[in-house]
Amino acid sequence: MVIALYGELVDRDECRELTQLLQTACDEGAANIIFDLSDLRIMNSTGLNILINSLTLARKSGGEVLICGVSKKINELFIITKLNTIFQVFDTEEEALAAFVLRPAQDAETDK
Repeated sequence: MVIALYGELVDRDECRELTQLLQTACDEGAANIIFDLSDLRIMNSTGLNILINSLTLARKSGGEVLICGVSKKINELFIITKLNTIFQVFDTEEEALAAFVLRPAQDAETDK
């Protein structure tokens, strides 16, 4: 599932709606999520919280959250908060999708 975020991710009500959408998706088996931040201009602690909560939801359902299209400003926020060590960040959506395609083969290799 690819979710393109745009504008500002600062509003608690919008974040609640997004959390409900993600919970439903994980419940239905769509636990691998890519957040495309290419058009996201501003993010505050509320936005960071939604990303962290999404990661928790996805991992509890056996999935993962990948991030792509991060602007310089938001990348600095990731570095300051050390979220760049928690999330895998890719330049493009295509790279993030490819990471999911390669993931099962890599997991099988580590199980040997």
